[in-house]
Amino acid sequence: MEMMAALNKQAAAADDASHKLAALSTREKNNALSAMADCLEHRQKLILTENQLDLSAGRNENLSPALLDRLMLNEERLHQIADGLRQIAALPDPIGGGIMEMRRPNGLDIRAVRVPLGVVGVIYEARPNVTADVIGLCIKSGNAIILRGGSEAINSNRIISSMLALAAYQAGIPEGAIQFIDSTDRSIVNQMLHLREHIDVIIPRGGNDLINYVVKNSTVPVIETGAGICHAFVDEDADFNMAQNIIINAKTSRPAVCNTIETLLVHKNIADKFIPIIAGKLAEYKVELRGCPRTQAIYPGMTAASQEDWSTEYHDLILSIKVVDNVDAAIEHINKYNTGHSEVIITNNYNNARLFQKAVDAAAVYVNASTRFTDGFEFGFGAEIGISTQKLHARGPMGLNALTTMKYLIDGNGQIR
Repeated sequence: MEMMAALNKQAAAADDASHKLAALSTREKNNALSAMADCLEHRQKLILTENQLDLSAGRNENLSPALLDRLMLNEERLHQIADGLRQIAALPDPIGGGIMEMRRPNGLDIRAVRVPLGVVGVIYEARPNVTADVIGLCIKSGNAIILRGGSEAINSNRIISSMLALAAYQAGIPEGAIQFIDSTDRSIVNQMLHLREHIDVIIPRGGNDLINYVVKNSTVPVIETGAGICHAFVDEDADFNMAQNIIINAKTSRPAVCNTIETLLVHKNIADKFIPIIAGKLAEYKVELRGCPRTQAIYPGMTAASQEDWSTEYHDLILSIKVVDNVDAAIEHINKYNTGHSEVIITNNYNNARLFQKAVDAAAVYVNASTRFTDGFEFGFGAEIGISTQKLHARGPMGLNALTTMKYLIDGNGQIR
């Protein structure tokens, strides 16, 4: 009961602050973001000390190297997080921007403008950078924020959120606009999912289990993000060197993030030549390979892929490989198993490239480029609050505009109906 009462109090405070925050000027919000960035850099020793507590606990709990990498902060990463806040400050303010305007035959002037969503609740796992990114984006877009991070990063998230809140309030952001739930009790998540009175939208960031739980149990509207079963398809007309570079980057550069590939599809006409090449290259990066029967026949040392592999987000240096008959078979496989995140075809065939982009159902569909580019920074949005894998209300990397809705403003001179 005490936890529920505390959460209600936090949510009510965020709700109250959201109305004041929505009225702030762009300058006031940008000044706060700059102060928040400076605070992170000035207090980096304290942040890194708290982060070491999380890393130590993570090692004791045998977290994978990939997950520990997501959790780890250092001076360079803190500078990048601070720079991210400054980049958000430099972006155009979406609030008040015009979406459409018209004058009706009866003389009414109707405009649609962007306004904040209100109170955004974010439930996320072991990535302390998300704490700063989400707070920055919400402040710039005029939204209050309630954060519930994972237990793996509790110390890092607590210190970052408290520092940013203090800096923001001192710079004029309404008190209560930044709320961090300082509890690792899992029951708090379920309570948060039912606070329709105060929370306008819930955004889960994490693995499939977290996202599915939130989607199935929330009475607050949800924007589904994050889960990434991404594929690369190497067509028969692909440039082998290009394909190798893209696959290595998309699998090994950050294997625990959602825009890494989990399955490689190879056209049957080049499989005999290409699979030994890419398998040997991936072995240099210590990637475990799991192949379909046709793949195993070409590269016998590979583990057999199970049916479950095609629908698994590994978050690790593991890659499943399947030989397919043509681009249509690749598209069919992807649309059956993907999570609507990011997909790539590697080909020099223009028609196949355009077919792939039209027919694959995902937020980001690439031709001859790594899926690792599906990112708010890379798309020019500044930091992102998540990568939406659904079709409403946002899709793909969610920048500032995705954190707004619309309001109609109607001016008349006495019209009645």
